[in-house]
Amino acid sequence: MVSDLFFYQLMLVALVWLCLMLHWLWPSAPATCPPPPEPTPPEPKRKRERLPFAGLTQKPHCDACEHHSDLRPQPPSSRPPHIVMTRGRRRQVDTSMHFCPNPDCAYRGWVGWGNLRANGHPNGGPWRQLLCVACRGYFLETLGTLFHGKRASVDLIVRVIACLAEGLGIRGTARVFEVDPNTVLQWLVEAAEQLRAFSRHGLHDVRVRQVQLDELFALLSAVQAGAVSAAEAIERLDRSPSWVWTAMDPESKLLLVVDIGDRTLAMAQRVVHHVTQVLAPDCAPLFLTDGFREYLRVLLTHYG
Repeated sequence: MVSDLFFYQLMLVALVWLCLMLHWLWPSAPATCPPPPEPTPPEPKRKRERLPFAGLTQKPHCDACEHHSDLRPQPPSSRPPHIVMTRGRRRQVDTSMHFCPNPDCAYRGWVGWGNLRANGHPNGGPWRQLLCVACRGYFLETLGTLFHGKRASVDLIVRVIACLAEGLGIRGTARVFEVDPNTVLQWLVEAAEQLRAFSRHGLHDVRVRQVQLDELFALLSAVQAGAVSAAEAIERLDRSPSWVWTAMDPESKLLLVVDIGDRTLAMAQRVVHHVTQVLAPDCAPLFLTDGFREYLRVLLTHYG
């Protein structure tokens, strides 16, 4: 009879033999080298801290806005009574397009209120004199126009301004009409003021979707054409660096603002301030610029 110890030893030998056979017969995978470790990326350089733009934290200053608010005319508090003359014959001279210029008169600025009467031609002049029955003040009907206080004829003044508008110089115009050049210059200045006032009266509360801002220098075209050398152009620019600033609606080609001045922040403030006066108060269009960096501060000043 076989003992249990012999049986256990036989089974242990069989198991060891079986393990050796399996290890020898079992197909083994080819040995592979471990992949090389990926190089660690270099540490990023420390970036400079970005400072916020001054216009994003506080509203930039604009002298034109403060000056405009100080000089803004105040509307009259209440309407004066309408004057209707019942005595005498009916007036034949129409005075409904004039108003009393007296700052102390209650009818100052009110057009067609019946307070003005024609009072003849003083000293036999061509212009009529008007009387305000409220303040008893007299003034000529040309007050506030280019022809006020002029001894020259209206036809001569109109022809001189027309020649200047066509491009004829001041001295050339003076020689043609036999007028002093200083007189021609004075008429030109007064005509410019009248045209500026007319532009403010007719061009306001405009609504556009885009505004194109640009600065032009007329000498650049001469340099490109070869008529002026680069050295001469630089000399002229240093002597008189004048730029023509424009603001235009690219869709309707409406010229909103034209101004002349240096290419500075103060000039940009002046041009954009003028644009805001032309546009409607609730109109905030898309502004297109040529990349002049001062436009960012200026637009933040007027549009927040």
